[in-house]
Amino acid sequence: MTGPRIWVVDAFADRPFDGNPAAVVLLDQPASPSWMQSIAAEMNLSETAFLHRADNDEWTLRWYTPTVEVRLCGHATLAAAHVLMSEGLAADRVAFRTRSGQLTARRDGDLIALDMPSRPLLTDAPPDGLAAVFGSTSYRFAGRTGEADPIATDLLVALPDADAVRALRPDLTRLAALPFGGLIVTAQADLPRIDFVSRYFAPRQGIAEDPVTGAAHCVLAPYWSAATGRTAFVAAQLSARSGIVRVVHCGPVTQLSGRAVTVLAGRLTV
Repeated sequence: MTGPRIWVVDAFADRPFDGNPAAVVLLDQPASPSWMQSIAAEMNLSETAFLHRADNDEWTLRWYTPTVEVRLCGHATLAAAHVLMSEGLAADRVAFRTRSGQLTARRDGDLIALDMPSRPLLTDAPPDGLAAVFGSTSYRFAGRTGEADPIATDLLVALPDADAVRALRPDLTRLAALPFGGLIVTAQADLPRIDFVSRYFAPRQGIAEDPVTGAAHCVLAPYWSAATGRTAFVAAQLSARSGIVRVVHCGPVTQLSGRAVTVLAGRLTV
């Protein structure tokens, strides 16, 4: 029996083996959450995207880490749009129905641009236990996102400079014990033509460190826009794989743009 088609795509990447790999599974009809979670665990990438056609030429899109379903994922949305456009299943624009509402992707030259919901910060007190995550590293707590679901909530922390972002080794065991989904760290860039840098850690979601995180840039865009008065940025995520994200802050919408490269295509047998 032939199973669904599947691709692995490096998102926010100009060449294979950079950026953030995501699996994209094309379904004929909705699948059970337990089956999708099993496939995502088998792929063992930070996210696996599951697509099937909806009404009005839209596509239903869901995202799973190896351990949980998530409400928003940028790089796997970019990967899904890349697959649909590359395979002739969508033209230059595609709309997705997701747990975060409708998301759109469109061609922008040789890039794919995503319209994602901005995620402004709540500037309350830092959570208990955060200092232990950083140890002796100097940091400034910038706030947390306002999602009601703790697993969907991220913390944002500013570090003194880009070298501190590169050198950071957070205590992931202590981070996983906090009642939040992930930790974003950021600083002004020290690279040419790059405005700010970041890293993202989400051990509660089964992701020790994510290579390039679209949803994190929906937090970073309003933060850096407020700090600088600007709306357009080029950002670098300083993971081991690294990746470049072009960001435009448009109030309630954050536009993320990048390239994607297919590295594997085949079929599941289950």
